[in-house]
Amino acid sequence: MPTLFTKIIEGEIPCFKIAENDKFLAFLDLNPNSDGHTLVVPKIEVDYIFDMEDELLSEMILFAKSVAVKLKKSINCTRIGVSVIGLEVPHAHIHLIPINSIKDMNFEIKKGGTNLDELRRIADKINANENE
Repeated sequence: MPTLFTKIIEGEIPCFKIAENDKFLAFLDLNPNSDGHTLVVPKIEVDYIFDMEDELLSEMILFAKSVAVKLKKSINCTRIGVSVIGLEVPHAHIHLIPINSIKDMNFEIKKGGTNLDELRRIADKINANENE
């Protein structure tokens, strides 16, 4: 059975896309820790990130870096935090979270409810930095 992320990758479930290439997709988390909280996923289903082939994992990290640079240009924050937990969805993924303090990385405290208009505004702001 396809994972939630596979359904997003295949377009069955909509997302607020931040970046994409032939191997990876980055999109806004619907339950963000902070504005711009983005998930980076491989387009192939791999449950555990460290089960990925070395080359694909290396490419995913470099893709995540390019997304983080775009986020940093778009969201007022000190850094882009990185987290790999791997328990929420059985599909490898990296959390990129704009942070100003370590508290922003606390997954037990979420920013609040999902506001689709706000997520669309944030995605548009980030995607405006596509070619910079």
